[in-house]
Amino acid sequence: MAAVGLTRSTTIDVLDELVEHGIVRELPNARAAGEYQKGRPARRFELRADSAVIVGVDAGRAHVTVTIADLRGESLVRRHTALDVARDSAPQRREAVGAAVDAALASAGLAGSAIAAVCIGVPAPVDADNASPRHPDGFWERMNAGLAAHFSDRAPLVHLENDASLAAFAEGAWGAAVGCRDYVSLLAGERLGAGVVVDGRLLRGAHGGAGEMVFLDDIPAVGGAWGLGFRAAEWAREAVDAGLVAPGSGLLSVPVGALDAPTVFALARSGDADALRVVERVGLALATIAGVFGSLFDSSLVVVSGGVSDGIEVVLEAARSAMPAHLDLPAPRIVASPLGADVVSIGAVARARAAVRSDVLLLTRSRAPAG
Repeated sequence: MAAVGLTRSTTIDVLDELVEHGIVRELPNARAAGEYQKGRPARRFELRADSAVIVGVDAGRAHVTVTIADLRGESLVRRHTALDVARDSAPQRREAVGAAVDAALASAGLAGSAIAAVCIGVPAPVDADNASPRHPDGFWERMNAGLAAHFSDRAPLVHLENDASLAAFAEGAWGAAVGCRDYVSLLAGERLGAGVVVDGRLLRGAHGGAGEMVFLDDIPAVGGAWGLGFRAAEWAREAVDAGLVAPGSGLLSVPVGALDAPTVFALARSGDADALRVVERVGLALATIAGVFGSLFDSSLVVVSGGVSDGIEVVLEAARSAMPAHLDLPAPRIVASPLGADVVSIGAVARARAAVRSDVLLLTRSRAPAG
């Protein structure tokens, strides 16, 4: 009653409706449970977490990650599927994402289960109507692919969100930003994206573009919205190709084409001077980005999210040392996410669970009464 701000009778009416539709079950009342002291015994209820599932999807350019969870958000199965980027059309993406969800449900023995909510993260801005603006080469439209409409007949609650925004949702729910009201989640895959939370609210913008990173093209120390791992590998290869690496450097121990971010970071941790110079350059770029967000939004925290967060601490140390000294506002802390490469699908589950909590009565319209 205190949480929903309704009278006792109205609260009980709503709970009875949820019981009727199998979403909530009633427990023995307080007298039967031995908790009754005086007055009218309290009626007691609990969520039937297994009465339906929620589906969180990370529909990236080259992969789909599907997480199936119960209504409490507890993960039941997580499944990864690679996509054929050569067959990158909107119809093929819709088909591939739908097939990935079906495969995840089947692998958990949940085929045919009631789906309460679906949330899908895509590498594109998404507005409040699940639409993406036009992109010069059509990339955003292909990534969106009308996925919300495609799933509308499978669940009563369907949401499409930008992938970096869902990373921010995950960090606030279960990650490095729990309890923080002003932070940025920097999703650092091949490209950079940002989910921005101010005063506890995730920013979206008129076209879903809050946190888009095209402005980085005009910042020399960063040079574009390329991911931190991508930059580390690229700048290491450039140094090798230009003959700027000492003969004994570990950067020469692998073919230049095989140089990747984990190798560069590991060499830097071991003290390799040339790898450290690359890491310091990446750290300067990260510090510059964090400084921009700190100045724009007064963020207290920047979380580096995504697969690159594993092993990124050496870059974070360089970024903290390179943080611009001329910031008027206190510089944000920079930390790594504990959620790893699955952060977007984890955020999608958190977003779907929040939708169920806020719109639970919509579920009763799509379900026959239990029993």
